[in-house]
Amino acid sequence: MSALSYWLPERRLILASGSRSRSHLLTAAGLPHDIVPAQIDERAIEQSLSHTDGPTIAGALAREKATSIAARYAGRIVLGADQTLSLDSALLHKAATMEEARRQLLSMCGRMHRLNSAIAVVKDKEILFETVVTAKISVRDFSEQFLDDYLAAAGESVLSSVGCYQVEGHGVHLFDAIEGDQFTIMGLPILPLLNYFRETGYIRT
Repeated sequence: MSALSYWLPERRLILASGSRSRSHLLTAAGLPHDIVPAQIDERAIEQSLSHTDGPTIAGALAREKATSIAARYAGRIVLGADQTLSLDSALLHKAATMEEARRQLLSMCGRMHRLNSAIAVVKDKEILFETVVTAKISVRDFSEQFLDDYLAAAGESVLSSVGCYQVEGHGVHLFDAIEGDQFTIMGLPILPLLNYFRETGYIRT
């Protein structure tokens, strides 16, 4: 079925993110979109909200991305998305180097962390919809030899994702259990997004 058979073509979406995985998920779901990555100071926003938690920060980042792009594209529907990783009370970020990735994964070994995936839908200055969905990921108690093998196999792709893994790739070997859907883990909780679009008539039902 063509995407335009149920997505209203005059309401083409803007994705305020350069994430290839998020764009792929929208495309796979039949949602036509333009990509306009938002340029925001994520660390400054996090620092201003340092007294809050991971889900709150993820929501603020998604909202800021969407509103910054919506201000430049009058009348367009803009989707902002972001994700934080909570390891107990700490927030982890993308690793800058393979050695940093190794240290980060060792810190996660044998422990549970949370991926907080947020989306915000904005048109002009109005926030139409926003939500944060959390997945719980239990990392197994792996050996350092396994970790070295994993990093060699996955390569520098681990630097592109918070948590240093892609669950749809080699990263699946890291886990004992997952509570949450794959869309949330990949950074775009698409089911509540589709529900919103259906309820408001952006998608024909």
